[in-house]
Amino acid sequence: MPNALKMPRLTIRAIKAVPVEVPLNFVLGTSQQALRQVPLLLIDLETEEGITGRSYLFCYLRAAQPAIMSLLGEIESLAKGQPADPVGLAATLARRFTLIGVQGIVRMALAGFDVACWDAVAIAAGQPLAVMLGAEAKPIPAYNSCGLGIKDDLGALADEAETLLGMGGFRAVKLRLGYPTLAGDISAVRAVRKRIGDDVALMVDYNQALSLDEAMARGRALDAENIYWLEEPIRHDDYAGEAALARALNVPIQIGENFSLPASMAFAIAQGAADYVMPDLERIGGVTGWRQAAEIAATHKLRMSSHLFPEVSAHLLAATPTCHFLEYVDWANVLLQEPLIVSDGHALIPQRPGNGMVWDAEAVERHRVR
Repeated sequence: MPNALKMPRLTIRAIKAVPVEVPLNFVLGTSQQALRQVPLLLIDLETEEGITGRSYLFCYLRAAQPAIMSLLGEIESLAKGQPADPVGLAATLARRFTLIGVQGIVRMALAGFDVACWDAVAIAAGQPLAVMLGAEAKPIPAYNSCGLGIKDDLGALADEAETLLGMGGFRAVKLRLGYPTLAGDISAVRAVRKRIGDDVALMVDYNQALSLDEAMARGRALDAENIYWLEEPIRHDDYAGEAALARALNVPIQIGENFSLPASMAFAIAQGAADYVMPDLERIGGVTGWRQAAEIAATHKLRMSSHLFPEVSAHLLAATPTCHFLEYVDWANVLLQEPLIVSDGHALIPQRPGNGMVWDAEAVERHRVR
């Protein structure tokens, strides 16, 4: 376990959640579906001392929003009046939900609560979350993941790549693959590479689209295409298959957004399933789970990136010994008074106390799901 931190004394009063849906600035066409808007759940953790901690969840489906809100109500009933001790509460709540299982939307609700709790204690300490965790609030290397979905028009795809790089001086972008044929994947890669040049890091993501045999064939072809990493080519929990790919291919295998709590990450690493890892904040267990995952990655000397939630993930990567890349998406920008800034391809951790997120009340009301 990571070293214990000195926590300011706060008492939990209430948990409030607001469902919103925000349109994407770039349609995100993956091998599974095309996303044009995303349902988010904004969480406020109120304390008796008047400090509010904040977080948000990506709910994937609108139907998940009320279910997660209901679970947050159960968490509130258990945590109300308790000290805002995120590590202690994570253990207590995990025991409380043992019988139903700390998976799926239960895990998401617990993670959202955990992130908000850490925000509150960092605000009370008067420190950015990164500093609260013992790190320096330094710039974090980032890649732009806002777009580059699957498109038939490769000219438009290349245009979008150029636009994404220009949004914050990025030197890295992620391209979604999973075209019907290998030739389609290679054409998309080459169209983007021709536009962005050889010096920009180009990550590719299959979103679990391929069989192992197909992934092996496409991966061998991609070995010749100057790809920075190959992300989730096959079913996310086929660790034996991913290990086979990692052994056979030159392009590094990246997995992790579907790790469910740190134990699954440890198991995947033990199987040799990845060259890099990229946990997701709401699936790995919030800040508390992330800290454990970062320790596992450091022990195995694996470079660790983030999945989504860049506002909080930037702080956590600053405190991650094997910090690699921040995945930048602008989904929450419209809801924030001060969105995360990216300059010269690096996310700039704000010097504000906590994780730095404060909602824009008018924008939240405008995008609220009713």
